Amino acid sequence: MKVAFIGGGNMAGALIGGMVDGGFEASSIDVLEIDVARGTELAERYRVRTHQRAGDWLRASNVMVLAVKPQQMQAAAAAIKPHLARALVLSIAAGVRTQTIGQWLTTSRIVRAMPNMPALIRAGISAAIALPGVSAGERQHADGILSAVGTVIWLDEESMLDAVTALSGSGPAYVFYFIEAMQAVAREMGFSEAHARALTLQTFTGAAQLASQSDESASALRAKVTSKGGTTAAALESFERDKVAEAIARAIRAAAARAHELGS
Repeated sequence: MKVAFIGGGNMAGALIGGMVDGGFEASSIDVLEIDVARGTELAERYRVRTHQRAGDWLRASNVMVLAVKPQQMQAAAAAIKPHLARALVLSIAAGVRTQTIGQWLTTSRIVRAMPNMPALIRAGISAAIALPGVSAGERQHADGILSAVGTVIWLDEESMLDAVTALSGSGPAYVFYFIEAMQAVAREMGFSEAHARALTLQTFTGAAQLASQSDESASALRAKVTSKGGTTAAALESFERDKVAEAIARAIRAAAARAHELGS
């Protein structure tokens, strides 16, 4: 299988790195990247071939991964359309719908996916949908590319990708926001920067690992940490008074609404 990445940004680099580390032949990967410095960096790091312009070299590709920013997608589609041939199109651009991509490229062989930032350390999760024109083998190709950087789930309805964008796509930022707040209060309490970072990050890492490895729900695990009248109960009661759960729900719904708006 030959894969062409249209765009060589952070997420493309994560996918390429995951593929190469997983045994995919670097010589079978081409990257269209107009930034010369970034193209050189990818070529040196992963031994892939890089190009500054679309051309007939694209025709040999079995899969084209659209990894440009949403606002650059139409121009990128126009550049690659003459060279599309019979390649599967895998889009990882937020908000740009398959109907729009199909119109720009005149194809129905499209997979649209939403990966997230932890893909940079091979700990991401992607949700994907495939149009009816995508064969089982092509879907497997797309799954192989996405699973190089983490878990993949397949959805039946493209409309669900707006919710995915709000949950897992934007989700790492919510976690970082909470980490920032905990580290800030730790410093106010007198901890050094290093100790505040260690206490906070290991708490998040350990709790996430425990939740992922346990058969119990997050609610049950939370109850195990919470003694009646204790310190955890005091903190959770404060959360309840401030309606933190409701604020989180509003924020995620706002992100989903914005994702829908951008797609429209």
